Amino acid sequence: MGKLVVCGVGLIGGSFALAIKSALAGRHCPQIVGMGRTRTPLEQALQLGVIDEIATDWESALKGADLVLLGMPVGQMLPVIQAIAPHLEPQTVVTDGGSTKSDVVAAARTALGNRIGQFVSGHPIAGAEKSGVAAAKSDLYHGKRVVLTPLPENAPADVAAVRAVWELCGAKVSELAPDEHDRVFAAVSHLPHLLAFALVHDLAGRDNADQLFSFAAGGFRDFTRIASSHPEMWRDICLANRNALLKELDAYMAELLRTRVLLASANQSGLEAMFATARARRDAWLETLQPVGE
Repeated sequence: MGKLVVCGVGLIGGSFALAIKSALAGRHCPQIVGMGRTRTPLEQALQLGVIDEIATDWESALKGADLVLLGMPVGQMLPVIQAIAPHLEPQTVVTDGGSTKSDVVAAARTALGNRIGQFVSGHPIAGAEKSGVAAAKSDLYHGKRVVLTPLPENAPADVAAVRAVWELCGAKVSELAPDEHDRVFAAVSHLPHLLAFALVHDLAGRDNADQLFSFAAGGFRDFTRIASSHPEMWRDICLANRNALLKELDAYMAELLRTRVLLASANQSGLEAMFATARARRDAWLETLQPVGE
């Protein structure tokens, strides 16, 4: 790469830029250009050394660009890709870091038309509850999974190039179809965030909220950690994937109803069996998570 453009230099985009700079330290590093809705975060990214320069328009930003990473909330993808389209050069590959894929791919098809092959969509599974460029880290993607959702129109070389960049950042890259991606992450990511936000919102609205939070400890902190995530971003994710998310929410509500029956009937063996099954499955999953470097 000679030139990389990052649109949305926050946690995801900023960490992507820092990871590339770190991996290529002492070698040829691409020129990293920042774009965004507002000037202040871009100036902060420039001061922190996350980007090398700020672009003020897409024509200059995309001139000679090899790769564009879209790091903004998924609700902003369509207008941004529409703004990119008139200035997209033939060699430029566009990818993204959005947490939903069917809607992002649909937006790209609408905006790019017969140039959709230049868009290789992706999703880094490496977020954090803090947002903004100040939270960006060069090792955010080390040992973490990145899911690419290639399209039939994508050239294999472009998919391989995007894969190689994420691997340069230290990520483990997998591939899924866009709709399969959205079904999977509705269950294991979007639903947990929705539940964490809902629980904190419920307690915050009670008359004795101050008392409740004063006694909350490690268990509450761990369960609700992701309720500190970016509200705008998660609003867009939940709405974009609402059909799959509603199915998961309905399934979870049915599970809660079954749990309520066990509790109301003081079913000791039923509760213990449910807890034991859940613990065993979670422990087995934890064993598959290898520490970084192993």
